[in-house]
Amino acid sequence: MAFLAVFRRIGRAGRCLPLLAAGLAMLFGSGVARAQDGSREYQIKAAFLYHFAQFVKWPGTSFSDANAPFCIGILGDDPFGSALEDTVQGETIDSHPIRVRRGESLDELRDCQMIFVSHSEEGRIGEILSQLGARPVLTVSEVESFARNGGDIDFYLSNGKVRFEINPQSAERCGLKMSLQLLSLGRIVEP
Repeated sequence: MAFLAVFRRIGRAGRCLPLLAAGLAMLFGSGVARAQDGSREYQIKAAFLYHFAQFVKWPGTSFSDANAPFCIGILGDDPFGSALEDTVQGETIDSHPIRVRRGESLDELRDCQMIFVSHSEEGRIGEILSQLGARPVLTVSEVESFARNGGDIDFYLSNGKVRFEINPQSAERCGLKMSLQLLSLGRIVEP
């Protein structure tokens, strides 16, 4: 859990993208983090989700009002346990407090700015992305080839390390702007 404390210090220290990029690169080495067991893997993925949100800009219309929370949704089975809540507790994204919501359908997650699509939804990826359409929602999954099939970011394991792929074209179609720092940390893929 020490890496979570470091992430929080980096995030609070200056709230600037260059510092966050340096912190991520130092801790994860070019989009990589070692995953030694399942719970550690999801602690790492939870930290990545939090930092992905810091490296993406959403259009102003993404929030119902200035006090609305930044919502991270988990669609389907939840692999994180308490790791995601532990990671984002007390944190904000552009002064929006972060909330985690779980749901079995997109209707339950309609106000979320980021949705993690669980492995349990693998057979519905096309339907899910079609339902989201051009809504400004950052989609993240660990389903193989998720980013190549129209999602924004997908996690994969390589030699016991968590890595991620990014589909910047998909994010742009939804009105999301990914920072160059984020794009430099992941492997870029095209649909």
